[in-house]
Amino acid sequence: MSKKWYNHFISLDQPAEESTEKTGPETPANAAQAVADIAAGVAPAPQFTKTVSNPTSFDEIYHAAEIQPPVHGFTIMKVAEMLHSEHIRNLPKDVKRSSVLVALEAAGAPIQDVIQDAVKRDRALDTFERVQEQAAGELEARKTKENQEIQAEMDRIVADHRSRMQANNDEVAREKEKFYAWRLKKQEEEQKISDTVSYFVTENPITTGGSAAAPAPSRAADK
Repeated sequence: MSKKWYNHFISLDQPAEESTEKTGPETPANAAQAVADIAAGVAPAPQFTKTVSNPTSFDEIYHAAEIQPPVHGFTIMKVAEMLHSEHIRNLPKDVKRSSVLVALEAAGAPIQDVIQDAVKRDRALDTFERVQEQAAGELEARKTKENQEIQAEMDRIVADHRSRMQANNDEVAREKEKFYAWRLKKQEEEQKISDTVSYFVTENPITTGGSAAAPAPSRAADK
């Protein structure tokens, strides 16, 4: 194009009805059908031939899906920039539409090509979304299984340690039971000794009923 695209805008002095007559707009129903026909003619969902390293970069996604811009260079993104240009962004919607159509016609860029580019990009984004969603689902499934395995291992370890702790407690209980039984016999033995010694001393040095250091022998015992 020898001129900038906005040089092809219709004059603002013309009524909106006149401008739409020149561009030959379709009725809403016909326009919707035309878009549907264009979408139907676009190839199926694109196949991604390259890895997308930065999912936040839509340009990288389009590139991975091998979406090539039309020869004339007017992609749907270019048209979006035109609609938001400072030259027409504040104009009525019909005027903005007519202005872009005039610019496209002057550049030899059929609106059908722009719509096809839009459909390709939309399908690429939808396909990438499904791929991302599937990857996230597979990751969740793997990690859930891994967590279950970790939990099972933890349960086995806890059960093993509890078993060992119980075995320790049981061993201590058995030893205490043996000790208490021995102590009863010890007390009986001490009582027998004490009873025997009591015949010969005034102060019995024999302890009974518990563990205690034996007192020093009395003088009476020495005698």
